[in-house]
Amino acid sequence: MDLSDAAPPPAPAPGQEPELVALARTLGERLRDAGLMAVTAESCTGGMIAAAITEIAGSSVWFERGFVSYSNEAKQDLLRVRPGTLRLHGAVSEQTAGEMACGALGHSHAGFAIAVTGVAGPGGGSPEKPVGTVCFGWAIDGVGFATETRWFPGDRAAVRLGTALHAMSRAIEFIDALGHWPGWPGPSVDPTADPKD
Repeated sequence: MDLSDAAPPPAPAPGQEPELVALARTLGERLRDAGLMAVTAESCTGGMIAAAITEIAGSSVWFERGFVSYSNEAKQDLLRVRPGTLRLHGAVSEQTAGEMACGALGHSHAGFAIAVTGVAGPGGGSPEKPVGTVCFGWAIDGVGFATETRWFPGDRAAVRLGTALHAMSRAIEFIDALGHWPGWPGPSVDPTADPKD
């Protein structure tokens, strides 16, 4: 059989990229060890982070829910992002990402939140916020929150994948640092619980 003209295998669906799923598995191990449930609040990634997480069997032990808040109205309705924040700083801002993360905690039973909002392209950019600009927020119940802005090169798919990878990589770093936090109250869920799925 001549395979010289065979079509290449299809690309993984968003959220199913091997490197993303592998990172989600590591994130899950860290969350489970810390006794934390996670919640996601995604805009430009449209649920990719939650999709990668739920590729992992047993992730119900450490993943509580995910929000896809693509429009400004959704950010306000689902996550209680303040209209003034959106008006003054825009949807793609560290201020909005921080409020998304804190709002996700407030509207879930999770103890750790990941939030992303950005310009994935190909349109929608500006001189101040070109395509590839993404703002991140991470929040830990009882500890605080952090925000960050990054720029990712490439097309829409590359920007979205880079965003999801960075969001989870930094989440792992924050969880790893929890053991050194003087006020860390300890696990919020039983890390030995049996997964539901």
